[in-house]
Amino acid sequence: MKNQDAALSRPRSSELDDILGLNFPVLDDGFIRVIDYMGTDSAIVQAARVSYGAGTKQVSEDRGLIRYLLRNRHTTPFEMCELKLHVRVPMDCWRQWIRHRTASVNEYSTRYSVAVDACRITQPDEWRLQSDINKQGSGAAISQELGERLSKEEAKLHALCKEVYTGRLDSGVAREQARKDLPLSTYTEAYWKIDLHNLLHFLALRMDSHAQYEIREYARIIGSEIVSKWVPHTWEAFLEYRMNSLSLSDTESRVLALLVEGKKAEARQLLYERGWLQANQALIKESREASEFREKLEKMGIPMPW
Repeated sequence: MKNQDAALSRPRSSELDDILGLNFPVLDDGFIRVIDYMGTDSAIVQAARVSYGAGTKQVSEDRGLIRYLLRNRHTTPFEMCELKLHVRVPMDCWRQWIRHRTASVNEYSTRYSVAVDACRITQPDEWRLQSDINKQGSGAAISQELGERLSKEEAKLHALCKEVYTGRLDSGVAREQARKDLPLSTYTEAYWKIDLHNLLHFLALRMDSHAQYEIREYARIIGSEIVSKWVPHTWEAFLEYRMNSLSLSDTESRVLALLVEGKKAEARQLLYERGWLQANQALIKESREASEFREKLEKMGIPMPW
């Protein structure tokens, strides 16, 4: 039977081909490297035009169609592209990473093999205080003096854990049991394959300023060094409509409309009615929603109504 699709060729990205297998260093001993990929911007356009038929014929420019799709949350065409990475990441960071259950994962096994002989080392100026606002986040940097003490203690702990682990292995203890006291700072490795739609969701969450610094570094490199080369039109649209855009809730839209009309007192009253602000003697207490709204207003250069 004659192959009617003989003229089809696999979409390729010359820029991504140039970096296949190359290590992108992350943190002190981590890395990311591209193992394989499927599809490019053209594959997204191809899938969209098959799916939407005549409805997309008015869009003659691939870039314009991709921007339309992402802007209006038509996500299926982006699932036509996939990326497979080999990553080396600290286990505590990997705990957050693996929560994105939309990827296919195969991780280095310390039941079969000896654990990676490396731990994430925290420099004295990298220690952070607990955030006063975000219960799961960090805030300002710890003092240099305290940071130096913490780093010295960390080095001792790493050395002890390595000594105990190696001693167990030398004594014939099973690898699956010898590993149980390894610190979460120990590096692990994995192959991670994900489609572009879910990868963009991962990047939107993990590149956000509220994400933990360590995983932000991995996300930043995946985005700026890999995705930007692989699907440049998609990356441009992602930055425009997702990462660098603002979304407003119903309350935020109502308050903003009042502020535009110059009705600052009414805007403030609405925030009190919605429970976003509470008066505490001479102080005004913000809810988490109010704090996030304030950040949006600051980004737009609009004075706060409280």
